[in-house]
This record gives sequence, C-alpha cells and structure tokens, in this order.
Amino acid sequence: MEDKRNIPIIEWEHLDKRKFYVFGICMTMMIRVSVYPFTLIRTRLQVQKGKSLYKGTFDAFVKILQTEGTAGLYRGFLVNTFTLISGQCYVTTYELTRKYVSRYNNNNAVKSLVAGGSASLVAQSITVPIDVISQHLMMQRKGESMGRFKVQNQDGKRLLVFGQTKDIIVQIFKADGFRGFYRGYVASLLTYIPNSAVWWPFYHFYAEQLSSLTPKDCPHLLLQAISGPLAAATASTLTNPMDVIRARVQVEGKSSIILTFKQLMAEEGPWGLTKGLSARIISATPSTIVIVVGYETLKKLSLRPELVDSRHW
Repeated sequence: MEDKRNIPIIEWEHLDKRKFYVFGICMTMMIRVSVYPFTLIRTRLQVQKGKSLYKGTFDAFVKILQTEGTAGLYRGFLVNTFTLISGQCYVTTYELTRKYVSRYNNNNAVKSLVAGGSASLVAQSITVPIDVISQHLMMQRKGESMGRFKVQNQDGKRLLVFGQTKDIIVQIFKADGFRGFYRGYVASLLTYIPNSAVWWPFYHFYAEQLSSLTPKDCPHLLLQAISGPLAAATASTLTNPMDVIRARVQVEGKSSIILTFKQLMAEEGPWGLTKGLSARIISATPSTIVIVVGYETLKKLSLRPELVDSRHW
C-alpha cells in the first residue's frame, strides 16, 4: 500500500509519545462505550446451552434491555475499563516490535504478523484476570447467574457496582485461588494471538487490493475504513471457535480446552463453534473502523512537529 499510494507509514520513532498515550486512552474509552453491549451479548451467547435463553444477537439485545435495562448491557464495564492499560501495552509492543523486525525484514506483512502476535501476548497477560472478573459480572442476570458465581445480596439489598466486583473476586479466590484469575489464559492466547496476527496482514492485504481497484484520488482513510472491517470479519470468523471455548473455560470453570471442545461438539455439534459470531463481528466492525481510522489519526496528531508537513493521508 505504501508503494502504490506513496504514503509513508508513520512509525514509532516519528511520534510524540505523550500526545500518543493521552489521545490513545481517550479514543479507546469511546470505542469501549460504543461496543461493550455487543461484547456482553457475545459472551452470553457463547456460554448459554443451545438457545435456552437467547435466539440470537438481536433477541439477546432486546431481552436484556427489557429485563435488565440499559445497565444490564454494561454489566462489568467499569472493571473492563482497566483493560485500557493492556490496550496501551498492546500498541506500544506492536510499534516497538515492528521497529525491531524492520532491522531484519522490511516486508510490511511480516512486520505486522510478528508485531501483532507479540502485542497480543503481552496484552493478554494483563487482560485475562480483568476479563475473568468482568465476564462473571456479565453473567449476572436479574435474580440469577449464568456462570459459576452469583453476586450475593446483603440484607435483600442490591450491592453497588464495586461491591459486586469485590464479591466476585472473593468467590473466585475462594474457589480457585490466585490461579482462578488466569483460568483460560492458554485459551485466550490461542484466541487472540492468532486473531491479532491474522488481522494485521489481512488489513494490509485488503487495503492493497482496494488500492489497486480504486482511482488514485480515492481518499486513503476510506480505504482504511473498508479494509479494517473486512480484516476483522475474516479474523473473527477464523478464531471464533477458540473464542467460544475460551469463554466457557473462563465462565464455567473448566480446566481443559480439549474436554471443553469435546463437550461442546457432543452437546451442540459444529454449529456450537459459531456461537456469538454475529455479535462478535457486529462489535468488531464499528470498533475496527474507529480503531483503524482513529489510530491513523491518532498517530498523525501525535507526530513530532518537524514531521507534520512530510506525512500526508
């Protein structure tokens, strides 16, 4: 894409790091707020047995809204915002790894593949405990729970948000000890490292293909806005089976990826591996557009002053 459009890619050494992190946190928070309901729906769909509660993404959205209100779509959200830390670690690792790999191979696809996988490894090491807690909070329905743990009411009163979080943390620790917070760590790595490693090369692949098919004056941001969702849909489809298994391992407290896979196949067949896929793609598509366009905008805004005039869209 760089050769076809003659648009220099903004690399790590070109950035004002202070601006980059401040803008990055703000942008990531806006994305989380907009797509979190579909993250919650995806998790519930993946964990439920068959179609015992929800028939699909839209049905789940309506039912949660009717029975639990808007707050029900944001269960576990405050805890999940701590993953902003892992998000910044992800982009830092991604950019630094690209810079390192460029010493040995300057192919953009190779740099993206290695950097994406490495960044996901670092991010998941921070994210998994937060995910485990937030997913158990996502499972809390009105008066019941879809997971192993249920938030306990005190004297018939509903616990406040941080009271619920503390209650879940205590229950996880009592049941599994410290290891409980890293339940499904391997499954998470097997989900998100391939997802990240695949997403970046597919993003550049689609961008290059679109670049060759569109007029030269076609806006660069438009190509990115189309390429990002296409790459996200591709990566989501390829990695969704492991994502279903990851969710079940973490929420249901299972200890074996293989046994979880066998049980899922026995109970629901191959279609069980597609559970939550539409919700995953729906949440990934708008967020990917914002991430791709916003990330490039973020890097443009974070350029060192002396480089502003030399980098164009």
